[in-house]
Amino acid sequence: MGSLKLKKISKYYGDVVALSRVDLSIDEGEFCVLLGPSGCGKSTLLQIIAGLIPQYEGSVLIDDQPVDHLTPRERDVAMVFQSYALYPHMTVAQNLAFGLRMHGVPRAVRERRIIETAELLGITHLLARKPRQLSGGQRQRVAMGRALVRRPNLFLFDEPLSNLDARLRVNVRLELKRVHQQTRGTILYVTHDQVEAMTLGDKVVVMQNGSVLQAGHPETIYDSPADIFVATFIGSPPMNIFEGKVERINGQFMFQGEDFSLNLKDIPQNLSEKRVELGIRPEDIEIVHKAEDALRVKVEMISNVGSEKFIHARLGSNDMTIRIAKEADIRLGEIIQVVMKPSMLNIFYNGRRI
Repeated sequence: MGSLKLKKISKYYGDVVALSRVDLSIDEGEFCVLLGPSGCGKSTLLQIIAGLIPQYEGSVLIDDQPVDHLTPRERDVAMVFQSYALYPHMTVAQNLAFGLRMHGVPRAVRERRIIETAELLGITHLLARKPRQLSGGQRQRVAMGRALVRRPNLFLFDEPLSNLDARLRVNVRLELKRVHQQTRGTILYVTHDQVEAMTLGDKVVVMQNGSVLQAGHPETIYDSPADIFVATFIGSPPMNIFEGKVERINGQFMFQGEDFSLNLKDIPQNLSEKRVELGIRPEDIEIVHKAEDALRVKVEMISNVGSEKFIHARLGSNDMTIRIAKEADIRLGEIIQVVMKPSMLNIFYNGRRI
């Protein structure tokens, strides 16, 4: 398996900037997820890496060797598409063998790899069937198998689970993670689903408008988002964001929102009298019975998701979401007191986290 490096990759379609000087490094055996909304450039980047479209500037390196001059076949990458892209007139075994035949792999080696891959994905009993005889999940396994059987330097997955229903998507997601742990292949995986990104990736790369906003371990992205977009795009429900101003009162720095204030202990002094945003995750807000710095909020709606509940409350003119235990007894219209964990507060200035 190989490593991947992207250096200053840019792509334009007329006046439209699809990618803007993208830098990225993926280690050998790493599972990296490109995450972002539709139109952010993640699929375009994948196609450039595969050699399907050229970049305007920059370089793609596999195992530290530039591959910009190589054809897709010569780059030794395998791609799994959202649409499965199976040959309908071929059996599963023939679909798995097709790429190996094109690369001149001997028959005995082809047969051995097909059996190994089929056993790994649990599709041995499907080898004689054709795609029309398979369910969506089985077709997706075959599509993954066709990539795995080749043993390429790099696997590229372009939103492969989007066509599956929710339950099947979870099952195939777990299967893909298990396969990666066994094969330790280098994977670049594109998705707009932040749950997929957080559960699958060793590294998550958040993109918007053709640029990389933040790259790192899923926990780092979640706990320390680089900016407002990452903070609200990652997490379900998203981070609570409150607009306000930093004021110095009696020697202490305070966040002064529209209808509440909070003591800010560790904040740069040069932010005094500046407009900022305060962010906090729903699970970092606690309901209390009595506390000196408690905030009073009104419960407007309760979402029961089974394992937990989410309270949608009103803090003055601000919306607030709070995660609570499923057994908590909270009623609609109730006035409750809450405190925000000081160590979990995020302060954003000009959209960037400080």
